Amino acid sequence: MSLLSGWGRYPKADCTLVSARSPADVEAAIVAAPLIARGNGRAYGDAAMNAGQTLAMTGMDRMLSFEDGVLVAEAGVLLADIIQTFLPRGWFPMVTPGTKYVSLGGAIAADVHGKNHHLDGSFRTCVDWVDVMGPDGAVTRTVPGDDLFDWTLGGMGLTGVILRAQIRLRAVETMYIAQETRALTSLSETLEAFEQTLDAPYSVAWIDCSDGPHHGHSLLLLGRHATAQDLPPRWHPFAVKRKRKLPVPFGAPPFLFRGLWLRALNGIYWRRGARRAGHALVDWDSYFYPLDALSNWNRLYGRNGFVQFQCALPEHSSAAGLAELMATIAASQTGSVLSVLKRFGPQSGHFSFPMPGYTLALDFPASERSLELMSRLDEITLAHGGRFYLAKDARMPEAVAKADPRTEAFAAMRKQAGLSDRFVSMQSERLGI
Repeated sequence: MSLLSGWGRYPKADCTLVSARSPADVEAAIVAAPLIARGNGRAYGDAAMNAGQTLAMTGMDRMLSFEDGVLVAEAGVLLADIIQTFLPRGWFPMVTPGTKYVSLGGAIAADVHGKNHHLDGSFRTCVDWVDVMGPDGAVTRTVPGDDLFDWTLGGMGLTGVILRAQIRLRAVETMYIAQETRALTSLSETLEAFEQTLDAPYSVAWIDCSDGPHHGHSLLLLGRHATAQDLPPRWHPFAVKRKRKLPVPFGAPPFLFRGLWLRALNGIYWRRGARRAGHALVDWDSYFYPLDALSNWNRLYGRNGFVQFQCALPEHSSAAGLAELMATIAASQTGSVLSVLKRFGPQSGHFSFPMPGYTLALDFPASERSLELMSRLDEITLAHGGRFYLAKDARMPEAVAKADPRTEAFAAMRKQAGLSDRFVSMQSERLGI
């Protein structure tokens, strides 16, 4: 037995961990089902945990072919591996989440999104096909337009074990991002800036949800891939330097996430960003993956770990919903240092998370106080027609999941296809799917 958790380190559970290095290993594990496949463990909660059998896919990490930006790779390959291999050749992932340490299979299962969703959609937009092993050990190659494809992209590993996939990368001229930082002073100003910059290839905002004088202040980071002409003389377009990771040996004191201390931290962060407002050239790692610079940053919240709340709100109710969420967080005195706001565009798929509108993501120390607050945030989200990101969930009750009208269809499909007793996670059992 192995003690496992998601990236949030909450909850933890003893699981039987089985490793796969080949499709034959996967088939043998399915025979001994139920199981859930696990990539690099970057889902925040219990989506990749099964007390009976958790199938580690990191041993299936081979890149099988590459031609003109089209990559075929096994599910255990990390985005970090792809970037290290192909960015020096002028290729970068078309869609990437906020960490490069997610596996290809995990990116597909969660149908991850990035800072360019408003223009380019979620990960599915760069996937040509996926090989999925089903409950009988048969492998199906599913393509866009198939029901299996639409349920698998966003299905959190509950449609079968993802073995390999073909994805398309984006051609880039340099490893740099031309970044514009805007310091804004209210939620309404931030939303207006998002709407005025929908042509920006990438956009993301940090926003202060505490109850201090900087409540609603934000730093909006706009970006595009820099061209060779954007670079100063003597800058090499692909001089990719390995950065030294800063270790996080122990957790921050709990009081830093409450009251005066939290307000002070957020104020310092905003003022520091405001001083740097304007245009700059930054490397790809700094723009897309700032938290990856901290080794095991999930330790910041202490031994009990943390939980994340991430919702999506539809366009028509985003402004009112975000204002109510932020007011509730401020009143609770249990705030979040990492509060991220992004604009979503159109989204296809049977069970993918995004919807046209906005998404707000916040981290909280795992505690009864935080869980009570998040229950109130759930109610606000549902009242405004929103939904929740399963890749970040560690605690939602079944009733919340059932509020998404797509959940019943997903559960019915799994039962009819013979998947519900073969591919099971702690999350799927908790949510009744």
